[in-house]
Amino acid sequence: MQLSHKIPETPWRATGPWAVRPRMALPLVLGLAIFGFGEGLLVQSHWGATPWTVFAQGISRHVHISLGWSTALISVVVLLAWFPLRERPGFGTLANLIVIAYVLNLTTFVVAVPQGAALQTLYVVGAVAVIGVGSALYLTTGLGPGPRDGLMTGLHRRFHVSVVYVRLTLEVIVLCVGWLLGGTVGVGTAFFATTIGFSIGANLHLLDRMVRRVQQ
Repeated sequence: MQLSHKIPETPWRATGPWAVRPRMALPLVLGLAIFGFGEGLLVQSHWGATPWTVFAQGISRHVHISLGWSTALISVVVLLAWFPLRERPGFGTLANLIVIAYVLNLTTFVVAVPQGAALQTLYVVGAVAVIGVGSALYLTTGLGPGPRDGLMTGLHRRFHVSVVYVRLTLEVIVLCVGWLLGGTVGVGTAFFATTIGFSIGANLHLLDRMVRRVQQ
């Protein structure tokens, strides 16, 4: 499996985080929707949640606030971490907060909880696969990543480290801290944390190859 270690250039890449054009609307919204669907699949598997949600659960228990407020608090802190990395929010940052949350809720309402380990495994593996696809699509629009992905891309640009290993490191750190704080961890959580970076890298590579082939 070949991996891309950078965000490739695409025909739908914006010239700036607020330079929204019709050609980039589809990859942005579609990518975010696919991402939200993947998040929903993982939740519905009942084998754990994403590391950031585990982290939010741990914070919630100690600060005595709801999971929703805990997630919002983490997002604000992560956005503040963008400033030393010179990462700027954009239209995609706002779209991230709206589209992913909506599709996540819709998925948990529509998609049934799987019966049996085989289907649960399919949900977990499928979640990692589709989140990788969604991430690759919306990150290449250049309209600004979500709070957590912005931290990933900011560290990638600042320290010239592969997005694969940056994402993997972030996921493992927040997973461990969340677990130590009392967040709920399952086999799906561990699988997501250790494979999502590779899923994103593989899909970025595939997308880059597709774009180059079309342009030839």
